[in-house]
Amino acid sequence: MPQWAGSCWYYLRYIDPTNDAAPFSADADKAWMPVDLYVGGAEHAVLHLLYARFWHQVLFDIGLTSHPEPFKKLVHQGMILGSDGEKMSKSRGNVVNPDDIVSDTGADSLRLYEMFMGPIDAVKPWQTSQVQGVVRFMRRAWTVCEDTVEKEREGEEAPETVKLLHQTMKKVTEDIEAMSFNTAISAMMVLANHMNGVEGGVKKESVEKLAIMLCPFAPHIAEEMWEKLGHSDTLAYEPWVEFDESLCVETSVVMGVQVNGKVRGEISINKSEEDESVAMELALAVDKVKEFVDKGEIKKIIFRPGRILNLIVK
Repeated sequence: MPQWAGSCWYYLRYIDPTNDAAPFSADADKAWMPVDLYVGGAEHAVLHLLYARFWHQVLFDIGLTSHPEPFKKLVHQGMILGSDGEKMSKSRGNVVNPDDIVSDTGADSLRLYEMFMGPIDAVKPWQTSQVQGVVRFMRRAWTVCEDTVEKEREGEEAPETVKLLHQTMKKVTEDIEAMSFNTAISAMMVLANHMNGVEGGVKKESVEKLAIMLCPFAPHIAEEMWEKLGHSDTLAYEPWVEFDESLCVETSVVMGVQVNGKVRGEISINKSEEDESVAMELALAVDKVKEFVDKGEIKKIIFRPGRILNLIVK
């Protein structure tokens, strides 16, 4: 079928492409439809999405499909603008050729940067100079992998690494479901930085989990990491990471300590001991806070659990 006619119901043909007797079978329609997620630009809202719904409702009316609507959820990705903040156009001279980025820093860096730029539905200007940020992240991930292969940590994984790893697995898992790819990448950046700084290195199993999480975003380097870690099979068919919810819960909270309304330090307090007396004891152990308190007398204490401790000193 020519032009728009064919493109308006292609998703239905995809579910049963070898059927020579009908456009698609009732069994295929029941098994696969409706589409769980439709991702498309706003410029396709009429020229495809609206027409597809019209066609689908006609097919529903004549009994070919048992679903009145073709798509369960719609997400419009934002447009990537030129570095000047304008829509990319040859006449403006602000077009970025993806092949140039791939040639300079690889396909993974292009994928990562596009997802790291901001929320998927936001309109964002392209900044080639900022691609180096994700390149550095990949290098740190690779360095962790190399260091772990060269000398894997002896004994148990450091508790702070275990906690951050499970928090990251939870964050990345939930962010992928929510299509919040930029914040998922941020979480992996924090984890890679931490792993690089762990004295004595990290366990191979921890780096494997990082590689699995990285795979949907940067599949090439993730596969290289997986092979470097001693695996012969592709990473693509590995089960997704599983996190322990109990290890993702923050047991402490960081609070700012003010003296006469100005922040002079901060304390980390256990949530189970979050009372004024404990907070005061910790605050008076902070050198800058103690310095101001020693010069006067505490006239008033303003304590907001989990938020702020303000000492009025005269």
